[in-house]
Amino acid sequence: MARVRSKNTEPEIVVRRALHARGYRFRLHRKDLPGKPDIVLPKHGLAILVHGCFWHGCPRCDRGRRLPKTNVAFWSAKLTANRERDIRSTAALEAAGWRVAVLWECDIRTPGSLDGLLDACLSPPRLCA
Repeated sequence: MARVRSKNTEPEIVVRRALHARGYRFRLHRKDLPGKPDIVLPKHGLAILVHGCFWHGCPRCDRGRRLPKTNVAFWSAKLTANRERDIRSTAALEAAGWRVAVLWECDIRTPGSLDGLLDACLSPPRLCA
């Protein structure tokens, strides 16, 4: 587990390159924000969390629902704690006035879907009249 990175993962770098190619400037892993979001666009009030499917329990793909066959009790507790921490971090960011976008590893790897996800994240929030 010492080789598992929490920063600068491949999906995170793919998102950063796409944002940079669009001309956006951002901050990485701001320690002063709850949960240390992976990418923060302060000008847009947006925090982007790039979640790995296995580690954060993706609800849409098989990698998020699969548990290792050995030491099941440990892994079940660890992955459940990760999901609970994600919920707390997202709620704290929203309470602090940030818009939060969660990008899943499987969505980032799907060809063409990253552009649609970024368009949805970066569009201005709609105000109800």
